[in-house]
Amino acid sequence: MGIVLGAIADDYTGATDLANTLVRNGMRTVQLLGVPEKDVDIGDADAVVVALKSRTAPMHIAVNESLKSANWLLRKGASQLFFKYCSTFDSTKHGNIGPVADALLQLLDAKLAFVCPAFPTTGRTIYNGHLYVGSQLLSESPMKDHPLTPMKQSCLVSLMSGQTANKVGLIPWQIVNQGVEEIQRSAQKLSSKNCTYMVVDALQDADLLSIGQSVKKHQLITGGSGVAIGLPQNYRDQGLIENAKAASMPEVYGKTLVIAGSCSVATRAQINHVKNKWPTYKVDPVSVITSKTLLDDIADWILKQPGDLPVLVYSSAKPSEVSAAQKAHGGEKVGELIERLYGELSVRMVSAGFTRLIIAGGETSGAVAGALGIKSLRIGPEIDPGVPWTESVSTTPIALALKSGNFGGEAFFEKASNMLP
Repeated sequence: MGIVLGAIADDYTGATDLANTLVRNGMRTVQLLGVPEKDVDIGDADAVVVALKSRTAPMHIAVNESLKSANWLLRKGASQLFFKYCSTFDSTKHGNIGPVADALLQLLDAKLAFVCPAFPTTGRTIYNGHLYVGSQLLSESPMKDHPLTPMKQSCLVSLMSGQTANKVGLIPWQIVNQGVEEIQRSAQKLSSKNCTYMVVDALQDADLLSIGQSVKKHQLITGGSGVAIGLPQNYRDQGLIENAKAASMPEVYGKTLVIAGSCSVATRAQINHVKNKWPTYKVDPVSVITSKTLLDDIADWILKQPGDLPVLVYSSAKPSEVSAAQKAHGGEKVGELIERLYGELSVRMVSAGFTRLIIAGGETSGAVAGALGIKSLRIGPEIDPGVPWTESVSTTPIALALKSGNFGGEAFFEKASNMLP
């Protein structure tokens, strides 16, 4: 029997977030890293989540890799596709959310899709089509200063309209609050007015459950991981899946390395929480360009630290520091060099016995997993909302916590480390 749900995520941490949601709600889920290979083993999975690094990739690459992944998932039996993007709709003015969604709709010959990045548990809500981060509009939140995808607009209807030629409508919370039938009726009305995409308000998990039930017959769903909480029950109601066993902790023994590349407020607070408790090395972005021995210097420093404490390496900085480095040396160049540094560092450290990795930031997570050649992950228990422990499916098992920069409480790094046996 094939899989039921096939998902495509535009970054690695977002994919893990979605896989975590599905596992918590009783679906056997495998996460694959990169466009799937023909012979990859997915076992008896109900769902497969393909993690791509397409969020900030050139548009044609994002579309091409998403379509390749979608075709693979459909061949594996997926009856429904899920395009997962960030709960803060991270994207540029021109993509890649709209272009990828357009391509998937065309592939499926589908007529409509919901747009719902809400994740109330982490403070991401949608009201009157506007996306909020906590009590702030997206455009007033720290996301306005994101170094790669600064979000200067909060209206999802406007954001999505700027990325697609298709018409975008709104299903307001007053409709969502009335339940599944009203959501479906509203969608039909908007579709009759030639709307292809429908932004759907959500203020609480109950809204997401209703939205999830209302897309039972949709071929494509788009949004954050939150909207997926209602999907497993749909499949159970249809007799397509049974409840899976509870997720188990990775049984990986070794030393712990934390790598933080995200510059989010949340990650910077997490760094501050442990930097006076653990050995800590701050990477100066300028040194990534000017120093030819930086990788050796960091690796040598790590190996000199006590073996009984996690080690933290980070380049996270305030927006003003990031902006100064970008202006002086070019934002893309600095970012690419830091990612390469962290990828090469992770390979060295795993070889030296650091087999428990906590990685903060979507781009950083992708760089590390790619450098290590990891192709699939088993999903373990949740650390904080949206972030589980995972274990690589490989000859040398590695425990990985791949954290979106904005996710996790202040004590996340410490909490994650303490969970492992």
